[in-house]
Amino acid sequence: REAARELRPAGKEARLVSHRLLGCTVSRARPLRKRGGLLVVKMAENGDSENMSDLEKKVCQQIEYYFGDHNLPRDKFLQEKMKLDDGWIPLEIIIKFNRLNRLTKDFDTIVGALKKSETGLMEVSEDNTKIRRSPNKPLPEVTEQYKNAVKSRSVYIKGFPLTATLDDIKEWLDSKGKVENIQMRRTLQKTFKGSVFAVFDSVESAKQFVEIPGQKYNDTELIVLFKDDYFAKKNEEKKRNRLEAKAKAKQEKEEKQKQAEDAEMKSLEEKQGCLLKFSGDLEDQTSREDLHAVFSDHGEIKWIDFVRGAKEGIILFKSSAEEALSKAQEANNGNLQLRAKDVTWEVLEGDVAKEALKKIMEGQQELLNKKKGKGRKGKGGKGGRGTQDKKVKFLGKKTKFESDDEEEGEDNGMTGPASPKKRPLEDTEQEEPAPKQLKTENGAGDQE
Repeated sequence: REAARELRPAGKEARLVSHRLLGCTVSRARPLRKRGGLLVVKMAENGDSENMSDLEKKVCQQIEYYFGDHNLPRDKFLQEKMKLDDGWIPLEIIIKFNRLNRLTKDFDTIVGALKKSETGLMEVSEDNTKIRRSPNKPLPEVTEQYKNAVKSRSVYIKGFPLTATLDDIKEWLDSKGKVENIQMRRTLQKTFKGSVFAVFDSVESAKQFVEIPGQKYNDTELIVLFKDDYFAKKNEEKKRNRLEAKAKAKQEKEEKQKQAEDAEMKSLEEKQGCLLKFSGDLEDQTSREDLHAVFSDHGEIKWIDFVRGAKEGIILFKSSAEEALSKAQEANNGNLQLRAKDVTWEVLEGDVAKEALKKIMEGQQELLNKKKGKGRKGKGGKGGRGTQDKKVKFLGKKTKFESDDEEEGEDNGMTGPASPKKRPLEDTEQEEPAPKQLKTENGAGDQE
């Protein structure tokens, strides 16, 4: 307060602030600014990180993640709270965030850590009770260029044990370079898949990490690829799988066709001796009904291959054609005619019978297909009534999200800022608040 009273009217000249006044150690001069009635301590961008304890570093990283480029655009809870007080969030709310709560509940520790930060991302209110993202560091505009830039420094890492936690992976990555975001990839059942997407602070640091040969985690060799390379590889795998599936389907179709042909040949062999061919100078009015009348009491007819006006045809009996012919001839004193016209009768055998049977079976299938077609037409099929009424037109253009590139069954998420309307299922640095606190951050607990 004494330092505030001594602030000059111009408000731009820095003064040394004693740690006895603000409760923290300050090694450099920092300006005090007044915004919206609140006196603000601006974090010095060169900070005092050399004097930060391990706990203070972790506290800083966690809070700067909450207000960082990857999490804040997706965190509806924080966004709503920031609207209430010019971006300020009370520390009493922040300490209820699960991951920060596990690190510390002490306001002084949090304030002291942020005041030593080198990033200049956060501001602390003069009374040390509120924090906010600095208005001088606005969120980047989420353009295609920005998304591509984030993707260019994103790395895919696979080979972690399924029991690994976010803290385990983060601790391992801390020695590999500066990582802004970690996304633990999960199945639809929310179990860890053993792989992550990590966003480094620059393309150079990401490249250095990817080029490290033979990387291992607990003696397990890891697969390390740039995110773009990973998706290219997955697309190649999908393409290869589609080709393999197509080849397999073709093979299965050929096998089924061969089975059908074998079954057909077996059926033909079983029907040997069931075919009776008739021919002669038949009247044009000779019909199938005439044939049924001749053989009705002597054998069961399954099919007649004959059209009115033809001079020959074939009858398929359920059993022996020779037996049916013999009975019919006996019943007609040995002179079996059609409409008083002499007819030559011949029981077909061998290859001739097989070819005739194939023709009959094709005719049966064609008739069946016609009947099916008529049924569909009458029930609103092609050309049926009501077709136009059932057409649905979708207007507008399709929006393609980055997650469209992900394979199915994955817990997809965006490495860059996403729309707050739909939160990705990911295990990045986000969690839910403690009991009796409004729901905050991004859903599931193991978020970083």
